[in-house]
Amino acid sequence: MSTTYNPAYPGRVLADFVPHRLTRDVALVGVGTTLIVVLGQVAVPLPFTPVPLSLGTLAVVLTGAALGPVRAGAAMMIYLAAGVAGAPWFAEQKSGWEFASFGYIVGFFFAALVVGHLARRGFDRRPVRTFGLMMLGTTVIYAFGLPWLIWFLGVGLYDGLALGVVPFLVGDALKAALAAGLLPGAWRLLERVAPR
Repeated sequence: MSTTYNPAYPGRVLADFVPHRLTRDVALVGVGTTLIVVLGQVAVPLPFTPVPLSLGTLAVVLTGAALGPVRAGAAMMIYLAAGVAGAPWFAEQKSGWEFASFGYIVGFFFAALVVGHLARRGFDRRPVRTFGLMMLGTTVIYAFGLPWLIWFLGVGLYDGLALGVVPFLVGDALKAALAAGLLPGAWRLLERVAPR
């Protein structure tokens, strides 16, 4: 089996193959927002940190890769704006912004943009590259979540890492591995059924 990158469908993401552009885009933004809300509610509170373990990050990176930067960014903005306005959409049915993990939610928007942008360049077509892309998206989320957590709790960098990064690394790697199977598999299926 060849591991050479085949630039089939350059500059496209999976969502580009759904017909009827305006209807498609509105529907896909809604689906992306819904996916984040639903998977974000799959959360496990951990007794040693105020940050829950959730599938929200998986939803963000999958949405970014599948929808591309514009649609995924719009889905994240709806999610963020509605949650800040009071919709109990965030993990553990939280809303607003005054909680320790809010910075991670802000990072969702930027992670979706980065992942979507790189998916348009074909980084979601092979498992190893997809895994790297998903971990990059997760790193972007940490880049926003960790400083907020440190500020909100009034702790130092070491404690911030112990509370907001280290406990989640294995789970994030597993989520990235799952995405590394799903996305390239979806592209292989698409190559069989959609004309180039």
